[in-house]
Amino acid sequence: MTRGRVVVGVSGSLGSLAALRAAVDEARGGGSPLLAVTAWEPPEGEALFARNPDSAWARHQEDLARAALERAVQEALGKMPSDVAARKLVVRGKAGPVLCALAGRPGDLLVIGARPGGWRGPVRRHVRRHAPGCVLTVPAPPRPRRTARALRHARAEDFALHG
Repeated sequence: MTRGRVVVGVSGSLGSLAALRAAVDEARGGGSPLLAVTAWEPPEGEALFARNPDSAWARHQEDLARAALERAVQEALGKMPSDVAARKLVVRGKAGPVLCALAGRPGDLLVIGARPGGWRGPVRRHVRRHAPGCVLTVPAPPRPRRTARALRHARAEDFALHG
């Protein structure tokens, strides 16, 4: 069996940051190239965008997605590893179909992050049904219990800049 690529979906969530770290480890361990992917769509949806297309708006949204990918790599790894053939890719489309299409070569491994609790998200559901090869699901690290409780009771004033 030929070794394929390690394709990882990166959204900036805690689960995707953990998935990015795991994907780097998988790529290192198998001598595989790494492809970090962020998928994006116009916030109003493709149907509404098609009614009133604006290329400047689309470029702006793509730039935001690219910046989010850069931020996620910075948060998860500091920088892309130099000991792995790594590439970052920003693709327009729904995340599930984009990731399944990119991880469609023989031997490819698709790595995605997950919130605690399984296959609830739309990307994970799509990947579960349509992934052509192996999928590694990496759980997000759990939040400390007190932090979650404090955030539930937080008010807007708690986040205001002071001083």
